Amino acid sequence: MKRIWVCALLVAVASVGLAQTTLKFTLDWAYQGPQAPFLVALYKGYFAEEGLNVIIDRGYGSAGAVSQIAGGAYDLGYADINSMIEFNVANPDRALIAIAMVLDYAPFSIVTLKGKGIASPKDLEGKQLGAPAGDASRRLFPLFARAAGIDLGKIGEWTTMEPALRERLLIQGQVDAISAHFFTAVLNLEAAGVATDQIEVFLYADFGLDLYGNAVMCSPKLLQEKPEAVRAFLRALTKAWHDTIADPDEAIRILQRRDSLINPAVEKARLGLAIERCMLTPDVRALGFGDVALGRLERAIATVAEAFGLPVVPSACSVFTGAFLPPRADRLPK
Repeated sequence: MKRIWVCALLVAVASVGLAQTTLKFTLDWAYQGPQAPFLVALYKGYFAEEGLNVIIDRGYGSAGAVSQIAGGAYDLGYADINSMIEFNVANPDRALIAIAMVLDYAPFSIVTLKGKGIASPKDLEGKQLGAPAGDASRRLFPLFARAAGIDLGKIGEWTTMEPALRERLLIQGQVDAISAHFFTAVLNLEAAGVATDQIEVFLYADFGLDLYGNAVMCSPKLLQEKPEAVRAFLRALTKAWHDTIADPDEAIRILQRRDSLINPAVEKARLGLAIERCMLTPDVRALGFGDVALGRLERAIATVAEAFGLPVVPSACSVFTGAFLPPRADRLPK
């Protein structure tokens, strides 16, 4: 018994001694089911085991997260890669790079309610749309409009609201449709008492937009100055990703440690949707967690550049690097 106690003490001391590199990390949004892997890595001690002291804050939209990482408020963050591409072209001196793809399938969508007279995306013309300013689906709406044949000239000025009010304003009729990650809006509406068969969802991907979603990103400077810390971060996150996929219930219990006010049932369902549609895709099963298919990424970058009217089309290697990921064998779904 004494020997076991001494061993445990040595492990604890070693863990404390290793926690020397502090990394500030921002999420894209609130503490919800799909963000669980980051909290799993934190609370299960995976970051600490890698010698990292990771400070995780919630976010308020991908656009804001990208700007804060680029501005130095955070070392790394989790945000929409397409918003990052647009930012990089406009701010080449502060450009970021994605280092691990988390949402291999982009969850962008427009959500409305039956009875709004919106049976197809074309019916959005002349309607009032709303979303928080930094919402990724809102930022990428011009791509969806182009793909779905929507006349952008017939879409009025968007209503901007606080994130917590988005679904409420849709229910109250102050807007006709909202943009959101589909697993965010649908679960929030159901939690507010809206029947599932009264919710209409237009997924961007269903209209030919084969885009990537959220990724871990940072500045090239961090990769140069702290490459081992970045590798350590991704090793810990990979372990947490496996744990989250294997045991969503545990992941949600851990999420509650950060935000005790979440509805566990709602967040488990939200996480389940994210895993099913965005995390465990055919590409992920073939390439492993975090990596991308080069040809697909190049096509996605070209689509974003054309739709946003960007003056240049960034190269895939300037947008993403998999050089800091663990070996593929460690990242394949178990």
